[in-house]
Amino acid sequence: MPNHLFDALFSARTQGDGTLFMADGVPSFDNKTFFDLSARIASVLVAAGVAPGDRIAVQVHKSIEALALYIACVRVGGVFLPLNNAYTQSELQYFVDDATPQVFIVDPDSETIAQQLTSPERVLTLSATATGSLMSAAVEAASMIDVADRGPEDLAAILYTSGTTGRSKGAMLTHDNLLSNAQTLVEYWQFSQDDVLLHALPIFHTHGLFVASNVILLCGGSMIFQSKFALDDVLSALPQATSMMGVPTFYTRLLSDERFNHDLVSHMRLFISGSAPLLADTHRQFEHRTGQRILERYGMTETNMNTSNPYTGERIAGTVGLPLPGVCVRVCDQHTHQSLPIGEVGVLHVQGPNVFKGYWQMPEKTAEELLPDGFFITGDLATIDDQGYVTIVGRSKDLIISGGYNIYPKEVELLIDEVDGVSESAVIGVAHADFGEAVVAVVVAEDNSGISVDAASIISALEPKLARFKLPKRIEFVEQLPRNTMGKVQKKSLRETYAEKSTA
Repeated sequence: MPNHLFDALFSARTQGDGTLFMADGVPSFDNKTFFDLSARIASVLVAAGVAPGDRIAVQVHKSIEALALYIACVRVGGVFLPLNNAYTQSELQYFVDDATPQVFIVDPDSETIAQQLTSPERVLTLSATATGSLMSAAVEAASMIDVADRGPEDLAAILYTSGTTGRSKGAMLTHDNLLSNAQTLVEYWQFSQDDVLLHALPIFHTHGLFVASNVILLCGGSMIFQSKFALDDVLSALPQATSMMGVPTFYTRLLSDERFNHDLVSHMRLFISGSAPLLADTHRQFEHRTGQRILERYGMTETNMNTSNPYTGERIAGTVGLPLPGVCVRVCDQHTHQSLPIGEVGVLHVQGPNVFKGYWQMPEKTAEELLPDGFFITGDLATIDDQGYVTIVGRSKDLIISGGYNIYPKEVELLIDEVDGVSESAVIGVAHADFGEAVVAVVVAEDNSGISVDAASIISALEPKLARFKLPKRIEFVEQLPRNTMGKVQKKSLRETYAEKSTA
């Protein structure tokens, strides 16, 4: 039976023994072995009751087996729901209640917690070293031969992305959203079966899963699949790679090591950066050190990739490049949605086959952000110059992107405000050379409360409730927050005030 995404990405690779994964310069997994593994995992999912359209929630460590699980999910027609490993129990509870997954797959260390969040019989386990109940069952299972019938508009994944207020939103991505974007990127970035991608990104995120992995699966290339970014491991692997995708933090850390030089990467054809703004200074340092210009691009959870600096052509530092083929962008007035002239700042709208289907079980929120003409309101403030290059100048919703991860101030503020001795707070992002942005909390203590509150006590209260990357890197205390005549906190003023202070 036809399966829109599986047929394009995976079927051709089930034949033959071409290399899919490299380790230490030699093949570690060939296509046939890898896809047989995914077919056996698919049989386990079906035995667990997964039917086409069912959600499969996954919170596991990065591994080859975890990627095989994604492919197995596509094969059986499930809706893949990857979750950040850093999410706490209280955060996971919302996702499980909202998505109602048929199966929840977690690391063995989290099995008890997962069983408290859903029915124990729905929980399977997978460790970073390929142990756990999922793999035990897969070893005994026969390879699934059939492929679920799925069309272009059927859901392939749900990725949760919060707003600055309200509940987290599950962005529904279809088979064609993912496939069309991968096809465009393979051509635009000129990936081929000769490519070896150094893959050190997480795979619970659109960047590592749907951009990096799908591109390599589609073009027939290979991956050096590292569990995380570790400087020594990346430096050791670069001589075997032809390309690398990363967040700005990867590049600042490479530049911090004198071993990273022109000779080490002279054979590389492409370095790509995304998920957070890359400082122009990092661009310049990188080019000076290596003779190569990083290619910066722009995407979102709801759209995958929208724009990119060209592979052949001018890569302009500080911009996110041109609209990808098949993608339309416009800068509009925030209130009227009317297009603005070239060079003016407005909210960026995006239209194309990559744009998501809507928010899971949130028709009103979907209607607010997906316009009748098919354009999606990104919430990012941008300009477009006379050559068509897009520059992101800010975020209308105060979203913070730190180390490639989205952080929504309201979630952090609500928890800080619950701390004894705190009157109110405002959370902002300020520029950070390593992470792109750092989380800073500006706090007003309660007068005459009799409770002493300091930065340490606030962080201690937040740690059990927030993923580590959401925790403030700095907490500032003030007598009052700046507000306009309508009483709204002026976060722009706060960002200007605290921008110059170190967050290291």
